[in-house]
Amino acid sequence: MNEKPSSRGEIFVVDDDPAVRETLSIVLSTGGYEVICFADGAALLSVARNRTPACILLDVHIPGKSGLDVLKELRGEDYPAPIFIISGQGDIAMAVSAIKHGALDFIEKPFRGNEIVARLTEAIEAYARRQADRSASNIGSLHFPGREPLTRREREVLEQFTAGASNKEAGRHLGISPRTIEDHRANIMKKLGAKNAADLVRIVMTAARAS
Repeated sequence: MNEKPSSRGEIFVVDDDPAVRETLSIVLSTGGYEVICFADGAALLSVARNRTPACILLDVHIPGKSGLDVLKELRGEDYPAPIFIISGQGDIAMAVSAIKHGALDFIEKPFRGNEIVARLTEAIEAYARRQADRSASNIGSLHFPGREPLTRREREVLEQFTAGASNKEAGRHLGISPRTIEDHRANIMKKLGAKNAADLVRIVMTAARAS
C-alpha cells in the first residue's frame, strides 16, 4: 500500500465565490497543500486565532468585514503566517494598501493554477527562512515543554536547518556527513513532534516567542 505523501502545510482560502474556492482548493491540493476554505472573514477569524496555516489567501471583497479589515485585525494580533490578498484589476489600489498593512503580496484575478502554486510555495519558504533567521541564534537556549530534550549536537543541527542550510551545507559547517545531518533531523522532528519541515520551523518560532 502506498503511503500518502506528507502535506506541505495548510492554506486558508477566503472568498465568497464558491467557484473560486473550488478552483483554488483543487489547484493547491494538487500542489501538495491541505486547503481549508471560508466564505467570509468571521469564519476565518474564528479558526485563525487558534490555528496557524502555512499562509492565507484573502479576497478583498467578502461579506461583513472586508479583506482589508480582516488583515488589519490579524496583523494587529501579530499573526505568524504570510497573508496574500486576492484582487481583481480594479482593486490594485486596495491591494497596495493591503501590503502597507502587512500583506505579503497580492494575487490578481484571473490567475493560472501552476503559477499560483509556485508563487505561494516560494513565498512560504522565504517567509519561513526569514522568521527562522530571527530565532536561529537563540536555539541553544530554547525550551520545548513536554518534549524529549535535544542533545547539544541536535541543537546545532536545528540551528543550521532553521538558518536555511541544506544537509550538505550543514554537514560541511559541523564537520559531519549530510547523511548524519539527515539522521539528526529525523530524530529532532520525532522528538519535537513535527510532521514536516514547515511544521518544525513553526514549532521553533513558537518556542522562540515564548522564551
